[in-house]
Amino acid sequence: MPIEIKELHIKIKVNEREPTGQPLTSPEARQNERTQVESSLLTECVEQVLQVLKDKKER
Repeated sequence: MPIEIKELHIKIKVNEREPTGQPLTSPEARQNERTQVESSLLTECVEQVLQVLKDKKER
């Protein structure tokens, strides 16, 4: 039985820069932020899939 995810929320920030044109964060900090975003996205997806499975099991 296929699982359908009807809603997916994705939030991202794209290269925010100061008025001088310099990046706000170092490359290491951006990588850490990216890792955290990916981790939270994965966690959210897993939670939604588990909720769908739970809902289907209750029927």
